[in-house]
Amino acid sequence: MTKHFSPLVSAQFTSSGLTALSRLVVPLTLAALLLPVSAQNLRLPGAPRAASLSMAADTGASTVPGDFIVAVVNSEPITNNEVQSRLVRIEQQLSRQGAVPPRNQLAREVLERLIIERAQLQLARTLEVRPEEAAVDQAVATVARQNKLSLDELKRQLVADGMDYTRFRADLRDELTLVRLREREVDSRIKISEQDIDQFLRERDAQAQAGPELLNIAQILVEVPETASPEQVVVLQAKAERAVRRIRAGEPFASVAAEMSDSSEAASGGELGPRPADRLPTLFVDATRNLQAGGLAGPLRSGAGFHVIKLIEKKRGMTALSVTQTRARHILLRLSPELGEQAAKEMLADFKRRIAAGQADFATLARENSQDGSAKQGGDLGWASPGMFVPEFEQVMNQLAPGQVADPLASRFGVHLIEVLERREKALTEREEREAVRNQLREKKTDEAFNQWLQDVRGRAYVEFRN
Repeated sequence: MTKHFSPLVSAQFTSSGLTALSRLVVPLTLAALLLPVSAQNLRLPGAPRAASLSMAADTGASTVPGDFIVAVVNSEPITNNEVQSRLVRIEQQLSRQGAVPPRNQLAREVLERLIIERAQLQLARTLEVRPEEAAVDQAVATVARQNKLSLDELKRQLVADGMDYTRFRADLRDELTLVRLREREVDSRIKISEQDIDQFLRERDAQAQAGPELLNIAQILVEVPETASPEQVVVLQAKAERAVRRIRAGEPFASVAAEMSDSSEAASGGELGPRPADRLPTLFVDATRNLQAGGLAGPLRSGAGFHVIKLIEKKRGMTALSVTQTRARHILLRLSPELGEQAAKEMLADFKRRIAAGQADFATLARENSQDGSAKQGGDLGWASPGMFVPEFEQVMNQLAPGQVADPLASRFGVHLIEVLERREKALTEREEREAVRNQLREKKTDEAFNQWLQDVRGRAYVEFRN
């Protein structure tokens, strides 16, 4: 499996989405893919436009019967049919989210979006910014794959929905053009210096020192049912006291917790992780007030039962930044004239069925069939941080629970069968933390610069509103 490396970003520094577009290997702005679609109800970009975008408004050229021009941007028209087509798509998307603004208000916003897009495309033509045809081909293939269609099936579905394939490609080309233009005019000009990062860290640390106290506590919980009799309560209290004696006698707290605790954290040694004191039960905070790190308290009685508490750490400041890492394995079948995508999916689907039935072992199948360098390790890809795999692979992987095998997935490398083995939280190293801060600052600066740039592009455009 070829990895797609990008700057490491912690969970705290998730991309805002605006600049993430330029980092995708297939950099589609999903304005062209507003609606999640299915093969049964395909709604793709490229609804027939009522008038050519190159038609000058002052030439007297006619529009599609029943259509009319609503705005002119530097002599290029925007028609009512264009606004209505985009409006319907956005309304359908917003309705799935349960919040659709009044139609007149939304129509005005859609028209303004079309004006800004038109002005950007005109600027792109002036600057000779255009995507390669290979990139458009890849974008089309991505849309087909996302809708679980072959290219021929996609074309047939477009025809069935009354859409022209040539227009569909043109719309995708426009979307890619906007990405290329932004990369050139905005993203490439954003620079983050080491001094910027140092200043951010100083300000963050100063805020942290004034922040709440952080406690990292581990607990052993012996649950007491609400209906427990006095005799049962005595027995359960004795169990908690045995846990305390075993720990004081030298047994590791984590081992005793894994064996005796009824809490959801038992498998991880009972550790709750660093939390502000005001987000912990008062019972825990009071019990650890005078404890040093490593100190023990309890058994303590609460409404849930008896608690044995260990103070792991007490400090004032921010918790260490961390990322969720995933350890997964996969089987990769590369496509060839002899092995098409559908045949590869059927083969891997059979592997999944055999694995689920206990008739085959994933690692053995990977060693015997996978066409990836990980095959020798039974398909094991090792621990991976966010952004290390291509988006289509990572998206599916992130949806799996440990031990779960996904349905066959097509990516630019072939077809995969993915299983997630385990997950963990990993604290960032100093270098990784600085890179995460760099990412956050870049996102912030890029968002600000992009919004200002859009205002400038809009301000330089001559816009005439019609009926």
